[in-house]
Amino acid sequence: MNLEFDLYFITDRGLSLKPDVEVVADALTGGVSVVQYREKEYSTEKMVETALMIKKLCSEKKCLFLVNDRIDVALACDADGVHLGQDDLPCEIARRLLGPDKIIGITVRDVGEALDAWKAGADYLGVSPIYTTSTKLDAGEPGGLNLMREVKSAVKIPCVGIGGINESNMIDVLKAGADGVCMISAVVSNEDVTETVKRVIRKIESTRT
Repeated sequence: MNLEFDLYFITDRGLSLKPDVEVVADALTGGVSVVQYREKEYSTEKMVETALMIKKLCSEKKCLFLVNDRIDVALACDADGVHLGQDDLPCEIARRLLGPDKIIGITVRDVGEALDAWKAGADYLGVSPIYTTSTKLDAGEPGGLNLMREVKSAVKIPCVGIGGINESNMIDVLKAGADGVCMISAVVSNEDVTETVKRVIRKIESTRT
């Protein structure tokens, strides 16, 4: 499976200046490669309703659409896959429920968790937190660039850097081995999400040439 994670976009309703669906539309126009729908407070019905709208937008742009944590919501909207944390359903069970063709990503905080996730069948890893982050209060102590280097050298699946990444440090994360970066507050809190995404992607592409 060929997965590209240049700019991995995660929704955050608390930081966004617009509703999630509108922000996702703006981010897709900018050219994000992956959209993860993360929502902790909506009812299941409301989550599915929103996820279906985001799924439609992603399908039109041929962009991967993942749901955070909720396998039931991912199945209900036929998402491309899910992203799971260490306290969520184990990867093996998620795979059994989702089937062989869906994408499963797992957040890892050290090399041990990375190896376990890889062996369990994860398709990619979210390596987190790289830097101090305010968008996830239980993220733990930042591992820095060494964490990114160590995890990337230990596994043979794509690794996305997450946590406190912005335009001033994203190149360092990519040079440390990340296949892509996730920037939440640095993107969703901007008035012009589309232009921010375009600018970030230009910077990412400059490191690939």
